[in-house]
Amino acid sequence: MTSFKLIMIMAFAGLMLFYYFLGKRRNLRHLRDIPAFYRLRGTVELAVEDGTRIHVAVGRGDVLSPQGASAMVGLSLLRQIARVASDSDHPPLATTGDGLLGILAQDTIRVCFEELNLAPNYEPTLGRVTGLTPFSYAAGTMPMIFDDAISANLMIGSFGSEAALITSAGERSQTKTLAGTDNLPGQAILYATAHDPLIGEELYAGGAYMDAGPMHEASLHTQDVFRWAIIGLVIILSLVGLIQGLVTP
Repeated sequence: MTSFKLIMIMAFAGLMLFYYFLGKRRNLRHLRDIPAFYRLRGTVELAVEDGTRIHVAVGRGDVLSPQGASAMVGLSLLRQIARVASDSDHPPLATTGDGLLGILAQDTIRVCFEELNLAPNYEPTLGRVTGLTPFSYAAGTMPMIFDDAISANLMIGSFGSEAALITSAGERSQTKTLAGTDNLPGQAILYATAHDPLIGEELYAGGAYMDAGPMHEASLHTQDVFRWAIIGLVIILSLVGLIQGLVTP
């Protein structure tokens, strides 16, 4: 079993490298349309022009657990947004519900300020831990949406039913919300309450659509290959089982 897992990991890494170099050679993008990310680009640009702020909620995912994958996507999008909006009057604000994740959010914003030669303008309070339990995190985040000139909310990370409180705050303050989570109950809530919900694996496509790097696009193409391979394997095994059932008296 361990050997099989190792083979799968090596195959995935090999395909990622193949698509990475293929994409650099052809300089082409082959991504399906996810309108939410295209609207996010326009929202970030409009916030810079209006002098308003983008709020990025990275959730409560422990980076050392499986939920850390969605948290890393949130940090990746925070980095891309901070690169564009950090030189505005109101740079992006990040909220988290985990201490380690809060440190990473602060560091992500700080690095973007340094890249833009704006290090003296950086404030550690741009990355905040607003609560360590689901509903304390939501309760700590809600006042910021009302008080900090927020024009849009980006919720990318691990959220449960507490997400309804954050999206309702955005609705009352008339701010647009784009949201995605790895939590199934949270997905159901966000689908009903967010203006632009991300469904299923769309959450993990954020880096590719926000130009985080060619390796993000290579990862998406590799996931598609594995997805179709698994679908084909399921169909073949189903047919084999059906034929055996018909042949066996």
